[in-house]
Amino acid sequence: MTERRMLHAARNAARTAVLDAWAVVMPTDCSGCGTPDRALCAACLCALRAAPRAAYRDDLAVWSALDYSGVVGRVLVAYKDGGRTDAAPALAAALREAVAAALTAAAPADPTQITGGIVLVTVPSSRRAWRVRGFHPVDLLLRRAGLRGRRLLRPSGSVADQVGLGRQQRLDNRSGSLVASRPLAGSRILLVDDIVTTGATLLEAARAIRQAGGEVVGAATVAETRRLHPDTHRSRKSD
Repeated sequence: MTERRMLHAARNAARTAVLDAWAVVMPTDCSGCGTPDRALCAACLCALRAAPRAAYRDDLAVWSALDYSGVVGRVLVAYKDGGRTDAAPALAAALREAVAAALTAAAPADPTQITGGIVLVTVPSSRRAWRVRGFHPVDLLLRRAGLRGRRLLRPSGSVADQVGLGRQQRLDNRSGSLVASRPLAGSRILLVDDIVTTGATLLEAARAIRQAGGEVVGAATVAETRRLHPDTHRSRKSD
């Protein structure tokens, strides 16, 4: 065994020992599969490894790190609605990969600067979601990823629960629901959200940004409901 492998094995053993000790003091279970004594077990951590790819919602390119199904879906729901912020580091790592991919596609000139002059703008939670959760899930993930998100959008009017709504219903429901908090002329913006399904929320955010004079270069999300939208994956060359 090489010295590097020995060091890696020693670190893993030390990490496991710390987690075992912590589990005695603060018992928990994996938010992805329910395995006891781990916030995220090794298998679920593996399932959260990012593999960013682009999809389109109308003319908006959306880069997502993960497929919103199985372990990913359970972990995200537990994080957003179950208070399982212990999953934030793994989800933040995935979001960072999606953001990096989106920025590379939008502005590949300077790979040393992850933001490259582009402003990351988070899609705001509804007022009701904020009251229930007490935190903004996407903003927290960006901070854990070492990135800065700007709150340049705010809710305007009420929005019904989108669960069970079709694509056009979601678009209608979201129409006019967001507004920019200030003029954005000259700003290049990458939208950031946690999950994209039909894209209604991101498309409404893009509309609000453009209405305020900003340019939307794309979007990045932790996960996408890929199985529901098999026809949205295409390269720019096919446009």
